[in-house]
Amino acid sequence: SILEAMENKMDIINGLHQFFSEDHEFSQKAIEHNIKIQDIRKVPPLRNLHVFTGQISRVNVPVIAVLGTDCACGKMTTAVELNKALNHMGINSILIATGQTSLMQGARYGISIDALVSQFVVGEVEHAVIQAFDNEEPDIILVEGQSSVSHPAFMGSLSILKGCQPDGVILQHPPSRRFRCDFPNMAMPTLENEIKLIESFSSTKVLAIALSHEDLTREETDNFIQLYEKQFHLPTTDVLYKGCGKLVETLKGNFLRKKFMPNKKYFEVSPGKAAWSA
Repeated sequence: SILEAMENKMDIINGLHQFFSEDHEFSQKAIEHNIKIQDIRKVPPLRNLHVFTGQISRVNVPVIAVLGTDCACGKMTTAVELNKALNHMGINSILIATGQTSLMQGARYGISIDALVSQFVVGEVEHAVIQAFDNEEPDIILVEGQSSVSHPAFMGSLSILKGCQPDGVILQHPPSRRFRCDFPNMAMPTLENEIKLIESFSSTKVLAIALSHEDLTREETDNFIQLYEKQFHLPTTDVLYKGCGKLVETLKGNFLRKKFMPNKKYFEVSPGKAAWSA
């Protein structure tokens, strides 16, 4: 139990909406055993929250949102793996967290947006991107998606699109899933419709498709990769089976004008964001 963990001098990292630090028994036990409680979803004081300012326009490196067609379909996994792959190549990539799990796993920038008052969600996403841009001199910024643009129950992806104003989107999809996660009577959207929604809602493009292979064999996954590449003319992969090579090449092809040179950044001057060039 949590109390048992505290008695064994273990710090508590809590991702729930219920804050353990505000529970009298937990807080007293933490003092007694000199341990820390960290409530990941506990938002900053109102005076420290941000509304949208439009300053996102000065971020002159590519911002890529990893969105999905549903909840719990692999968006965070793809974002984390792609971030690792880019950094391994010498590309300074920064991941912006928008959920509690990626924050618990060590993302340095971001906030759990589902804990925020709606007034501040777009502004907090914008602020996290600007903060990473100002502090880290990144070559690229990846933004973790939440739920999906088409999902009637959640608004996270819409706020993420507004806040980070991405230069491109990688779209995560579980081909075998017939109904939305936790909504057994709600059919999954088609990839085609999700792409149309994303591109009509924001001035961006879906650049690639990443698959979740849940309930699929490797052969079935390969078949879906071939099918979607033929149908949508977009690079398609499964980062856990195939790695991030296709996604990296897609980003290089869209935002690099010449051969990539690690740790060297050159920007074309243009209003708003500029494309990578070298």
